[in-house]
Amino acid sequence: MLNRRTFGALLASAALAPGLALAQSMPAPFDNPGEVEIALVRYLSTGDFFQAYLSGVERQAEALGVNLRVLDSRQDAALQADMVDQAIALGVDGIIIQHGLTESMKEAAQRALDAGIPVVAFDVNVENENIPQIEQSDRDLARLALEQAIADNGEEWTAGYVYVPGIAPLDRRHETWTEFKERYPGINEVAQFGTLDNPIANSVANQARSVISANPNITVMFAPYDEFAKGVKIAVDEAGMSGQVSIYSADISTADIAAMREPGSAWKATAATNPAVVGEVSVRALAMLLAGEDPGDQVIVPPTLITQQQLNDENITNMEELSARVPAFAHADVAAPDWMPLPSAPSQN
Repeated sequence: MLNRRTFGALLASAALAPGLALAQSMPAPFDNPGEVEIALVRYLSTGDFFQAYLSGVERQAEALGVNLRVLDSRQDAALQADMVDQAIALGVDGIIIQHGLTESMKEAAQRALDAGIPVVAFDVNVENENIPQIEQSDRDLARLALEQAIADNGEEWTAGYVYVPGIAPLDRRHETWTEFKERYPGINEVAQFGTLDNPIANSVANQARSVISANPNITVMFAPYDEFAKGVKIAVDEAGMSGQVSIYSADISTADIAAMREPGSAWKATAATNPAVVGEVSVRALAMLLAGEDPGDQVIVPPTLITQQQLNDENITNMEELSARVPAFAHADVAAPDWMPLPSAPSQN
């Protein structure tokens, strides 16, 4: 006999995924989804990207009918490792590790595996072949943005670069930046700066003010994370240099779209995946592991280039409109076996 919680989960699955398989036709343990609990252990949570990512995790967990526990370390590496141990002690069925530092998460992730708990990792390298890596194809994110910078500015320009080492997605984007500078020796990087101190955009803006003052010849800022780009834009606007400096970034949100579309905005292009879709894919990959299926060593969500001109030409003002007009941005056919119920509407934030 179904208990109340399981029956409610079945109804939720039916409502959110009409026409798709109900719990009875899903593989174990999702034949009783109300008895399944997964944990999301977060390192970074500040900013629109991470709010949207969380919404995607929540939507896919709800579509499956499983229980979700969110543990947020707020950029405390030691606390994040402790939170993995908390999840283990709580007896969760699976864990998503979202960002973090390799040195603090490597052993914690292994402890979860030793306890028989499947793990997937998003944008953190835990150096474990038994843990699928969820990625945005960070090298492609950087490549798309930098190719647009070349198209807009030619092959010779003076650049400022925002970077914080030790964060897996930023490190992968950094590799592409290094390759571009080798390929285009006319790119002259005169300043590298960056911080993840909260609030990130304001902290980066404080640094960017000094960088711009010391290097007024900068014409391109490569800021491959939207909170970095927001900070650079604040400083560029305050310096009255929005007509001189062009900003290229990664990631996107409704607030980013508004900033890119401001009259005379220096923010020219970004390359992005829909963070809510990445959240959904993270849950689906973990669900596949729980069902005894293999999502692959790397689960890659392909990115899309989004330019200021495109946003203006198509009058796109928010993530919902971006998803509607760029279908590849709205959904990723990744880690989506036939039995998997999907959220019923396009992801947005």
